[in-house]
Amino acid sequence: MTHTRWYLLAVLLIVVDQLTKLLVYGYIKPHETLEITSFLSFSHVHNYGAAFSFLADQDGWQQYFLLSISIIASLVIIIWIAKTSQHHTLKLGALSLVLSGAVGNLIDRAALGFVIDFIDLHYQDFYWPVFNVADITIVMGVFLLILADIRDSKRADE
Repeated sequence: MTHTRWYLLAVLLIVVDQLTKLLVYGYIKPHETLEITSFLSFSHVHNYGAAFSFLADQDGWQQYFLLSISIIASLVIIIWIAKTSQHHTLKLGALSLVLSGAVGNLIDRAALGFVIDFIDLHYQDFYWPVFNVADITIVMGVFLLILADIRDSKRADE
């Protein structure tokens, strides 16, 4: 049995990520904010760095560095999925989530030179850094990967 469904899941999530970014790019001007609720806004932000705008203030070298890291990480995850047994569904699902996020942000970096972020969570004067669907899939994937590892360790101990 092949791992096709895990790659298809990643492709589906990449499409969702890119469609949401395309909608933001088309309907919300850069630095413009559309308030949805008292704690959620859509804010069109261009992130030239990594998570939490890390390295965003550099003079441009970070674009190629982060692009390279994204390509390498994506290739490693593709191979990891291929080498993982079909019985490890939680791990395969987690890897698909991480892969989709890495590729989703990779597409932005390669095509635009920055990543489009737009989900803006806030409460009173507290603002979480703006993020996107790809960031959500990466975080969820890493969480599930850790969970799968813990579960596999417990099974090995039994």
